[in-house]
Amino acid sequence: MNDIRFDIGSLHAAYASGMSVRAVIETVFQRISEADDPGIFIHLASKAELLAEAEALGGFDPVTKPLWGVPFAVKDNID
Repeated sequence: MNDIRFDIGSLHAAYASGMSVRAVIETVFQRISEADDPGIFIHLASKAELLAEAEALGGFDPVTKPLWGVPFAVKDNID
C-alpha cells in the first residue's frame, strides 16, 4: 500500500479500482511516521478526525469532485 503515488491521476485510478480513503489515510500517517521529522507540520489533524471526514465524503465522483479523497497540506509561510 505504501507504494501508491499521491498525484491526482494515480489516486483517481486507485479509487476507481476500489481503494478506500481509509487506506490512503493509513498510508499518509505511515509516511509521516517514517519521515520522523516533527517539524514538518505545525498542526496535523488526528487520524480519527480524518477517518470521520472520510465517512462523510459520499461516493467517488471525479467529474464533480475532482479532489475527492486527495490528501493535502497547507504551507505555513503565511505572514
